[in-house]
Amino acid sequence: MTTLLWGVLPYVAIALLVAGLVWRYRYDKFGWTTRSSQVYESKLLDIASPAFHYGILFVLAGHVVGLFIPMSWTDKVGISEHTYHLFSLYGGTAAGVLTVAGILLLVYRRRTRAPVFRATTANDKLMYLVLLGAIALGMIAKLTHASGDGYNYRESVAPWARSLFTLQPDIDRMHGVPVLYQVHAVIGMALIAFVPYSRLVHMFSAPVRYLFRPYIVYRSRDPRQLGPRPERRGWEKTGS
Repeated sequence: MTTLLWGVLPYVAIALLVAGLVWRYRYDKFGWTTRSSQVYESKLLDIASPAFHYGILFVLAGHVVGLFIPMSWTDKVGISEHTYHLFSLYGGTAAGVLTVAGILLLVYRRRTRAPVFRATTANDKLMYLVLLGAIALGMIAKLTHASGDGYNYRESVAPWARSLFTLQPDIDRMHGVPVLYQVHAVIGMALIAFVPYSRLVHMFSAPVRYLFRPYIVYRSRDPRQLGPRPERRGWEKTGS
């Protein structure tokens, strides 16, 4: 079971991610969308969507730092384990709370606004469940081991995660990892595999080309040079 969870499942999740992205790009380009429901309701969405998106960006940034920046690097720049733990605890918890609040408000909106609820698919419900489970369990695991310097996952989970990229997974690192962290990791891998088969696929549609496109020059119309605009054909105003 240990080999299956920490030596096989990660590659299955990555394979499903890549295969799903390729398949959707080739055969489902029109479905590569968030299926926005803003046309049905916008007031709650204007609050919930920014909360979720900003929160999830901070959560992802925290995971990248925690998993892929070795502890030796932070030690060299003078960041002690205690300082890192406090920053991770308070910053991660704040980002998690913001993300969970955004998800719950999005779910509330979908359940209480009839047009939005009718547009909600079974895939959407599963997405919210997996996403909420991954975020909530990560927060619970962090808060459960918050005393002192907490659980130092950078000596176990992080080296295991980095070893996956060498195709030599160090599964022994996961021995002794608290159960909550293990469950969080499993749900996280399930979320990675599920991304391309849900509306979350839009995260891979960042408008990168927008940063490198030529400037668009807008010029106002000058009546002195172009003359009056021609009258358009259509209904004429009636006299009062």
